Amino acid sequence: MELADIPIPVPAEKEILIKVSACGVCHTELDEIEGRMPPPKLPVVLGHQVVGKVAQRGKHAKRFDEGDRVGVAWIYSSCGKCEFCRRGDENLCPDFQATGRDANGGYAEYMAVREDFAYPIPDVFTDAEAAPLLCAGAIGYRSLRLCHLQDGQNLGLTGFGASAHLVLKMARYQYPKSKIFVFARSEQERRFARELGAHWAGDIEDFVGAHSPPRRTPLSGSETTPTTESPLLHAVIDTTPVWRPIVKALKNLAPGGRLVINAIRKEDSDKSCLRQLDYPRHLWLEKEIKSVANVTRRDVSEFLELAAKIPIKPEIQEYALSDGNQALQELKQKKIRGAKVLRLNG
Repeated sequence: MELADIPIPVPAEKEILIKVSACGVCHTELDEIEGRMPPPKLPVVLGHQVVGKVAQRGKHAKRFDEGDRVGVAWIYSSCGKCEFCRRGDENLCPDFQATGRDANGGYAEYMAVREDFAYPIPDVFTDAEAAPLLCAGAIGYRSLRLCHLQDGQNLGLTGFGASAHLVLKMARYQYPKSKIFVFARSEQERRFARELGAHWAGDIEDFVGAHSPPRRTPLSGSETTPTTESPLLHAVIDTTPVWRPIVKALKNLAPGGRLVINAIRKEDSDKSCLRQLDYPRHLWLEKEIKSVANVTRRDVSEFLELAAKIPIKPEIQEYALSDGNQALQELKQKKIRGAKVLRLNG
């Protein structure tokens, strides 16, 4: 990315101009930069976890007042007329427009958006806390909803970054009797998961089969102890950019279980592991695979309300706008604890 001076947008009739104060950093930006997504409109301002205040309203924009604090998510617009939009699945609209890909996003001091694709931000959150809720939180909420989990059933989380750590907090609130198993590569991420209440956290290789227990259950610090428990995972949410956890998760799903893949694109580096897929071990007994495609406005609105109620306060690391490339490099290098956020306008 390059820093540049660009004109301040002029809001159209039903748009609002937002003076941006914070914008979350997402792995999707890496997917855009590295070519794993449909090509963005270039040049483009990245960023789709945007928080700021209404600086100006278009002629027919009436929903917000100037000075109101609002957020913008990945869904920038949709047609509003197709069968998907009419039933509330605007994330599947063929004319879906993504913030920071198809239109300029929030890695800037100002951005414009249609008022009906902006959301009021609950007072309980600071600007930096609210930013990751608009993507990592909302997509996590949709993923958890698509799991069809029942209280008391086991939930697995593969990967433990910005979205998964919010899913864990949601799941503990909504399904207090359920046990949550976190699969993460680094001990730092596993320790973080245990701090947030995960029942078990370890490497996915330590789960030795759907009908076998984890070899060892990590406790506090670096201690471990053997376990005789034999957990079946009724649902798994995958937030990783790679394929290996998909094969492992399917192997450990309970009959009738569901794997929800919360990733827009997968890297090709480990695609060869898909050759290990075996129908009897991985797919038989009515196991399901469900992909997550973007978010709807309903997801964002409902999640913000839920997050304020719990409340969910994301773990964040803040960067100046000028350090955006550093934040993305650290994300690529898996230097993650919670969510990364750019600060703007002071």
